Parts: sequence; C-alpha cells; structure tokens
Amino acid sequence: MLKSLGDNNKIDKLREAIASNNNFVITCHISPDGDAVGSSLALCNLLQLMGKNASVITPDIIPNNLSFLPGAKDIVVFSRYEDFAIELINKADVIFSLDYNALYRVDRVGPYINNASAFKVMIDHHINPEPFADIVISHPDISSTCALLFKVLSELHLLQIIDKRVGECIFTGMMTDTGNFSYNSNDPELYYIIANLVALGVDKDYLYARVINSATESKIRITAYALDQKLTLYRDKHVALITLTRKELNDRHYKKGDTESLVNIPLKLDDIDMSFFLREETDYIKVSSRSKGDIPVNLICERYFNGGGHKNAAGGEFYGTMDECVKRFEEFIYNNEIINR
Repeated sequence: MLKSLGDNNKIDKLREAIASNNNFVITCHISPDGDAVGSSLALCNLLQLMGKNASVITPDIIPNNLSFLPGAKDIVVFSRYEDFAIELINKADVIFSLDYNALYRVDRVGPYINNASAFKVMIDHHINPEPFADIVISHPDISSTCALLFKVLSELHLLQIIDKRVGECIFTGMMTDTGNFSYNSNDPELYYIIANLVALGVDKDYLYARVINSATESKIRITAYALDQKLTLYRDKHVALITLTRKELNDRHYKKGDTESLVNIPLKLDDIDMSFFLREETDYIKVSSRSKGDIPVNLICERYFNGGGHKNAAGGEFYGTMDECVKRFEEFIYNNEIINR
C-alpha cells in the first residue's frame, strides 16, 4: 500500500480538471532527463487512453537513449517547432508542469505558460516551488517525479487504466533519477511501485539495457577523453571535477545524452566523496553533481549554481565562461566547510 500524499483537496481539484477538460499540454524542463521525459510521456499516454487530446512539449530535444519510449516520436520540441508549440499552449485547457519548480527551467517556453489562460498543474519533487500553478503538488522527499506521479494516479483512482506503455515511462524515470536505484532509493514504496509496474508487463531488464547500459560511439569516445584528459582530483577535499567545453564536445560529435552518468564515475574512487561535471552549453555552463553519504550537493548547487535537487544528486547553471565557473567551483571547495570529511 502507498501512504497518502496528504493533498486531498488538490487531488479533488485535479480530478475535476481532468474530467471536465479535453485539451492537455504537458511540459518539462530544459535538457530533459529520464524523469522529465518519463513522467511527461507517462501522463500523456494515460490521458490519451482516457480519450483526451494530450501533447508533450519539451524546450529542446530529448536524449537519444530515451527516444524509444512510447510516445517519444510525437514530442513537440519547442526549439524546432515553436509556432506549433505556442499554438498548442494557447489552445490548452490544462497545462501540466512536470519535474520542474520554476518557469525559468523551461527556458523560452516559460513566458507562454505564464501568459496562457489554461488551468495549470505542477507535479514535482524539487524544493522551493514557485507559485505559478493553480495546483502545486510538490514532494521533495520523493525520489523522482515519476514515483510521485504514480502516487498521484493512485489517489486519482486511475491505476486501473495504466498499461505497459505508461508503466515503461514511469519505471524509466524512477530508474534514472536514482542511478538505477543506487541513491535516494531506500523508500520501500519504490519497490511496491516497481512490483505493480512489472505486473503490468514492464520488463525492467530491457529498460535498463536500453537506457543505462547502451551507448553511442560518440559517448564512449567522450567518456574516455573526459576521464583521461579532463578529470581533476582534489584529493585533499575528496572532490572530483570533469569539464568539457562546447568545442571539445563538438570535436567528438556529441549527441544529446552522451554525457549522461559521466558525473557518477569518479565516485567509484574510495577517497572521492563528491563529483562535479561542468558542460558548456551555448550560453551557460550546465552543472551536475553527485555525492556519497550525507554530503548535500543540493545545497551547494542551490547556493553557488542557481540550482538544486536531491542530497546526493543535484544540478544547476552558471552564466559565464568555463574558466569563471571553475573559479567559482574552486572558491567553494576551498572555503566551504560543508564538503569536509
């Protein structure tokens, strides 16, 4: 059994919003990961099973290793189909915001969501949600938005509708946001949800092979280069840093998703307790971080990199050059007591 979310009034309003409307748009954050894509496609597939018109809009393209998920081929990428995406947003009765807590996290999609007349629903597990939605279902204690979505669907009495397609999307988000259940994954309810999904026919071994245990040639070459040439170990602080510039990525034919999980690798070293990866985008530096034990990288990302997340897995952005970002990184590791063993 699942514990109640304690959001009964919000669940009632959400039930009414779904029942009384027909046009739905589902959005997720920029650089969508497995949890963002999984939760969005799960909800989209479910609404379509209910006979609703539902579309997923992402700010940019999804990683290649998630493109096989049910419904992924129908995602409307804002950066490619801006006019169509805006039309869908303007016609929507209800807009869902999944796996993000602030409109800046959807990049150029944000103002259109903010100005839309649609009823807005946030379902998210990040701290400090902004109050832009009519319903905010926020539970930072839950390891993934996909796990939270499953609980929401349970309280909406919609679990009997979900099928294998929905289940594959939910499992993928749960798996990727816990590093294949290697962190933030000690909640017994996770395994209750997994049992229900497997009972639907979800093949978790297949999903692991497709999402986690597969790679493009460019990913392998980028990983090898990053670990051999771009890994710095601050052993006195038990911290690892990997940096990759846009030129270094482009020279190795980078594709979306090629650096997924790269930040996890240095944590395999016994004397490294925290790992950071800085990836240069067009106009900012994407920051990813992981940690062991009680080191709260979410607080570090919130304080220094305009981000947040979970205690052992977090991220953020830095608006400046790679050299400036590395300088900021080194300032905090040498001046902040939070990372001392």
